[in-house]
This record gives sequence, structure tokens and C-alpha cells, in this order.
Amino acid sequence: MIIGVPKEIKIGEKRVSMTPSLCRRVTSLGAQVLMEKNAGLTAGFTDAEYKAAGATFAASAEKVWKSADMILKVKEPLEAEFGLMQQGQTLFTYLHLAAGPALAKQLCKKGILGIAYETVESSDGQFPLLKPMSQIAGRLSIQIGAYFLQSQVGGSGVLLGGIPGTMPGHVVVVGAGNSGAHAVRMAAGMGARVTVLDLDTRKLEVLDQEYRGKVVTLVSNPANVEAEVASADLVVGAVLIPAAKAPTVVTKKMVKNMRPGSVIVDIAIDQGGCVEGIQYTSHEKPTYQEFGVNHYAVPNMPALVGRTSTLGLTQATEPYVAMIVQKGVERALAEHKGLAKGVNTRGGRIVYGEVAKAVGFDQA
Repeated sequence: MIIGVPKEIKIGEKRVSMTPSLCRRVTSLGAQVLMEKNAGLTAGFTDAEYKAAGATFAASAEKVWKSADMILKVKEPLEAEFGLMQQGQTLFTYLHLAAGPALAKQLCKKGILGIAYETVESSDGQFPLLKPMSQIAGRLSIQIGAYFLQSQVGGSGVLLGGIPGTMPGHVVVVGAGNSGAHAVRMAAGMGARVTVLDLDTRKLEVLDQEYRGKVVTLVSNPANVEAEVASADLVVGAVLIPAAKAPTVVTKKMVKNMRPGSVIVDIAIDQGGCVEGIQYTSHEKPTYQEFGVNHYAVPNMPALVGRTSTLGLTQATEPYVAMIVQKGVERALAEHKGLAKGVNTRGGRIVYGEVAKAVGFDQA
């Protein structure tokens, strides 16, 4: 099997899908790793390190795509890469097809076996390949929000932790899953006043016990969300329905009631966002203002910490990549039900129900 690793081309992307350690593991199992030159450089890994681990190199992404049986990526293929995909190829990456119908059509057109990191499941129903990036995005959301609250960048001038004699900033986290819980941890650690909302009272109970009442937990309903958002300095949207388009939880009416210079960081933007009407931003232009509120909606947030994100991601993907090399794609999918849950497209059809529903295509 030839595993192809092209450079990531999404704006500001610093991650890579293969570390020298993972390269050494899969080549020892008999796979060939074909990398685009300098593919790992932005994450701090040199071609010399990959060469020592057994990789070979191609001068262009086109050669990588053309030669590989399976393409291993971090982010979904962009329009510039559509023409590089080979008929019947296997693609293992974050796909987020609910927010990308054009990509879904291309994958179907080319008969791509599309295995999405975000829908691979563990035996306990968790999402092990989504988890590390959710954790990073949750932690980053507070750092990012704190920065854009600064006066010099158009923020309201609020210090999240405050000082003695002043009120700390109010952080409202909508969603108490992996990303939301890690946002709560960072915000509480900075000394902010934190409110977290979720539909699942079990998640709220866990956070209430962990923080011993220092974090306010509320059931997520329109009235509670509206009241908390109105008083927030920073709103973190962390709502996730795996593979599906994110539900709208924060409406434009709610945003209008926020104080000028407040900040919204929508972690759910990969799946379309949970803030009504929010527009994608990029690392080159990360925010825009609407109703006087700074909106941050970068879909590849973890790229801000490319090395940490790469290590976190590849540690999670390694067992699955190794399994595919050892057993072959079809046998691995047949024997591992959790990996099979990662299959979003196959044989020209969308085969994952929530994705099919989101993009409007028939499910196979």
C-alpha cells in the first residue's frame, strides 16, 4: 500500500497528517509513504526526519495524489484539489461534509472511499479522532476570545480575569461536550465568571461537581441562552451533532443584545456554525463585526498550534492507519465496526445518514 501525504493548503494550516514516528510505524508494517516535499515543515518536522523513518518524496501534490492508494490528510480537499483525486481512491481525513456539499458531490463523482476522522467511533460510542482537536479548539477559544476583547483590536477592553475590585469578564459556553468542557477549564483557570449551557444534565452535573459551584451550569433552552448571551463578554459556541449540520442555538436577535466589543468564537463552524448567519473567517482575516460584536469563525482553529495539534491527531489516528496497512482497507472496515462508522462516501454514494440528510443527497 502506498500512503500519500500532500501538503495542507487551507489558509493558515500548519498541521500534517503524518509524523516521522507514524511514518516509521507504517513503513515497518510494509507500507510505502510518499510525501510531498516539506509537507511537515510547518509542524516542525523536516524531510530528513521523514527520510530516516522510511518515507520517499514527490516534488508536487499532483504526483502524491496520482501515486497513492490512500491519501492521508488533516483537512478536507479544497476545490483546487478536486481534480487531483483519483477514481476509487481511499481518503482518510476530516471531511465535514455536512458543511461541504460541493466536496460531497466530487467524492461521489470519483467513487472515493471517504473515511472521515470525525465519525470514527470507539467501542463506547465516543469519537476518538475528533476528541483531540475538540479539546484544542476549546482551549484556544478562550485564548482567542481574550485577545479579541482587547481594546486595540476592537474589543470592549475587558480583562477576563479582572483584578481585585472589578468584575471579571463573563464567558458563556454553549455546549458541554469535549470542546465546551475544555473551554470552561481555560476560562475558569483565567478567573473569568463562567456559565455553561447544555441539553444533557449529566454533562452539567459532571462540571458542577468538578468546579464545586464556581461555574454556573444551566439547561440549554432559548430563554436561558438569550439571558446569558446578553450579559456575556465572550460567547463560545461549542454545539456538536456528529456529522450533522450544527443546530442554530444563538440567534441574531441574541447577538444584537450583546454589548459592543463583545466576542463570539464559534467552534462549530466546521459543521456550519451554531450562531445564526455566521460567516466563515480565516487565519488571514479571523474576525468581522456585526451588530458591534466581533465574530471569530475559523474552521481550522487548531492550526494555530500546529505541532501540538499534529501530535495529538496522529497519536489518535495511528492505531487505525496501522490497522488499514496490516489488514487492507476492506478487511479493516469489515472487522472494526468503529472504523466502518467513519465511512461517509463509497461507490459514488453517501453512506452516512446524517451527512446525506444535511447535503440533500440520497443515502445508499
